[in-house]
Amino acid sequence: MLFVEDENNISKLLKNAVSDYFYSFITAKDGKEGIEKYKNTSPDIVISDIMMPNLDGLEMTKVLREIDESLPIIILSAFSDKEKLLKAIDLGINKYFIKPFNPEELLEYLSTLAEKLDKQRILCINKHFSYDKNSKNLYEKDELIKLSKREKMFLSLLIKNKKTFVSNELMKKELWEEAEVSPERIRTFIKRFRQKTKKELIKNISGQGYLISKDDI
Repeated sequence: MLFVEDENNISKLLKNAVSDYFYSFITAKDGKEGIEKYKNTSPDIVISDIMMPNLDGLEMTKVLREIDESLPIIILSAFSDKEKLLKAIDLGINKYFIKPFNPEELLEYLSTLAEKLDKQRILCINKHFSYDKNSKNLYEKDELIKLSKREKMFLSLLIKNKKTFVSNELMKKELWEEAEVSPERIRTFIKRFRQKTKKELIKNISGQGYLISKDDI
């Protein structure tokens, strides 16, 4: 879970109330730091205040929605400002709590949300493979396929872009820090990835990139 709040006492209050129920509890002091920490940690749930310095909670939500449209986002606010509430609804937030909020009420909602997320975490790619969104692990008929960090990043890209394909340029940008990555290096990477899985798991879009071979996602 990622909690974005500029008031330390509220961060401590929420951490004491709910942190035992989650694998990790990460905090950020404003929307800008919240986006950075989201990109680095990929939390399952984001809770954010609205009024914060540098970048407010609604502007941060707008950015996070562009990254992951299904990410559960809960907004906290000391104001019942109708305009802000309508904007939050337009951005597709999951819940809106007015401060001072009841920690027990929030925890009850989070527990319900966590149950739904746990059911949704396993994606059935096709009859051979499934993918755990939390751990980024790939399984072939319940057997773990050992992938490198870069291979996991590639698989995650394929799944995020399941409706289209992962271009060679996107692969270069996301998987390697070097300015220049040769076509041969990409081909070698793909060959090793296929050796660990099955050739049919990804399809080659000639001269453009790669697409995951899916049944259910």
